[in-house]
Amino acid sequence: MMDHTPAEAIGRRETADAPIRPEPAAQLAATLDLGAVPAEGDPLPPGWHWMYFNPFLPRSSLGPDGHAKRGGFLPETGLPRRMWAGGRISYPGALKIGERARKESRIQNVSEKSGRAGRLCFVTVQHRISQGGVLCIEEEQDIVYREPPDPAVQPPEPAAAPDGAEWSEEIVPDPTLLFRYSALTSNGHRIHYDRTYAQQNEGYPDLVVHGPLTATLLQGLATRCRPGLRLRQFTFRGMAPLFVTRPFRIEAKRGEGPDDLSLWARGPDGELAMRAEAFF
Repeated sequence: MMDHTPAEAIGRRETADAPIRPEPAAQLAATLDLGAVPAEGDPLPPGWHWMYFNPFLPRSSLGPDGHAKRGGFLPETGLPRRMWAGGRISYPGALKIGERARKESRIQNVSEKSGRAGRLCFVTVQHRISQGGVLCIEEEQDIVYREPPDPAVQPPEPAAAPDGAEWSEEIVPDPTLLFRYSALTSNGHRIHYDRTYAQQNEGYPDLVVHGPLTATLLQGLATRCRPGLRLRQFTFRGMAPLFVTRPFRIEAKRGEGPDDLSLWARGPDGELAMRAEAFF
């Protein structure tokens, strides 16, 4: 399925059915060193749905970055670098572990811009996940495609993380954490496990922590800050990359509403790596 322009992909749809198996949930709980392991019949914790509905493609179907080749469901943009920049998630219901679910996806928007780092293409994908005809998760993902890195262009200085955290936890992203999260989410992107590729092809100093992993950790912190309440909405945006073996902190403080939270990931140098809002 080839587009003459990326915008021709707008409206494209894809549907997948899969069981929400208990094994990946138990494996992620072990990966994150959680004491409680979700079992069959339990609601799937927020953000854990990213382990499901991910096709495990033949290697011949992958591009040089380890992702699926463009031109299928996602459009061919002509830009080699891909980043999941952020998203907005609503949880009208709870996905039950052990039951089948359906995911309906649609290319919602495609736009192209030119920035300091060259040409950019923004793709917004909407996902709706339901069980038994009942909508459980509605999500919009923002994916950014970029040109190869220009060694002559220095990345902008990241903003400083907010002060005033009321909750704060340290995360040490060792290589095993990155490897296991890649495996659990069927994520072949080489920036998370191939140091040579990350440095030479994409211009990073080291292996990159997955944006969805950071967003999952922030959602876990949010639920611990509001025990007994159900997370209704979560929005997040990646601001600066985090790297393997460099400890960072996930932090939160009270938001505008009585139970709302403002959250962020504080990088090892005090930089703002991700910002988020949680609504209960």
